[in-house]
Amino acid sequence: MSGAQLLFLLIVFGTVCGLVWLGMALFAPQALRERLGRFLGKAESGQPQQGWIERVATAAKPLTKLSLPEDGWEKSTLRARFMNAGWRNPSAPVLYFASKTLLALILPALVGLAIAISSATLTSGKLQFALLVAATLGYYLPNVVLVRVVERRKREVFETIPDALDLLTICVEAGLSLERALVKVAAEIHIKSETLALELQLVLMEMRAGLSKDKALRNFALRTGVDDVDTLVAMLIQSERFGTSIGDSLRVHSENLRTKRRMLAEETAAKIGLKLLFPLIFCIFPTLMMVLLGPAAIQISRTLGTIASGGHH
Repeated sequence: MSGAQLLFLLIVFGTVCGLVWLGMALFAPQALRERLGRFLGKAESGQPQQGWIERVATAAKPLTKLSLPEDGWEKSTLRARFMNAGWRNPSAPVLYFASKTLLALILPALVGLAIAISSATLTSGKLQFALLVAATLGYYLPNVVLVRVVERRKREVFETIPDALDLLTICVEAGLSLERALVKVAAEIHIKSETLALELQLVLMEMRAGLSKDKALRNFALRTGVDDVDTLVAMLIQSERFGTSIGDSLRVHSENLRTKRRMLAEETAAKIGLKLLFPLIFCIFPTLMMVLLGPAAIQISRTLGTIASGGHH
C-alpha cells in the first residue's frame, strides 16, 4: 500500500467518524428537544440548563460502550479510584471511557498520517505494529492520568492531616464535641488544603443528612484512600464506642503521622544523591570537560601544527 492510498483511507475514515458523531449529537433526544425549544422560542419548564460538560458527555455517550468494563460502571473498581481522585461529576465516567475510545482511534490515525506525510517506507508488519502501539498508548493514557491525579491527591491529604489533627485536638480538649470540632477544622484547614476541607465538609453533610457518625467517617476514609486516614477513623470510632479520651488518642496519632512524614522526607532527601549521579556523569561532566580541556586541546593542536610545518621547512 502506497503512502497516497494510506492517506486517502485515513481521510475517509476521519470523515466518516466525524459525520457519524455529528449525526448522533444532532439527532439525540436531548438535542432534538433543545432544538424544538429554541424553535418555539421558549425552553422546557422544569428542566435545568445543561453545562458544556454535560452536553459533551451526552454527545460522547455512545463511545463509552466500546470501553465500558464487562461488569458495568456500578460494579467496576474504577469507582473507588474516581472517588480517590475527587471526580464526582456524574459526567466523569462518560468522559473517561469516551476519551479512551477516542484516543485509541485518533492516535493511530495521527501516526498513519505522519508516516504517509514523511514518505517512510515501512513494511506491512511494521506499520501494523506502529498503529497497534499507538492505539494501546491512547487507550491506557487516561489510566495514567487517573493514577497521577489519585497519587497527588493522596499525598496532599497525607501531608495535611497532621495539622488538621492538631486543630482537632485543640477543639476537643476545649470542650467541643467531635462534630463541632470537625466544623471548626473544616473552616480553618482550607487555607492549607482545599481537598481535605472539602472531604471534612462532606463528612459533616452526611452526618446532618442522617448517616451515623461511624458510617460518615468510614466513607471519609474510603473517599481519600489513605491508609493513615483509615487508621484515624478506626481510632475515632473505637474512642467513641469505648468512651476513651479522644484528645489523647488524637495527640498520639498526630505525632505518629508527623514522624512518618518526616521519615519520608528524609528518605526522599537521601535519594537525591543517587538520582543526581546519572545527570552529572552523562550531562554535566562531559560539558565541563569540554569547556576545561577544549582551549588546551586547541592550543596543543596549533602548537603541533606549527612544529610540523617548521619541520617540513
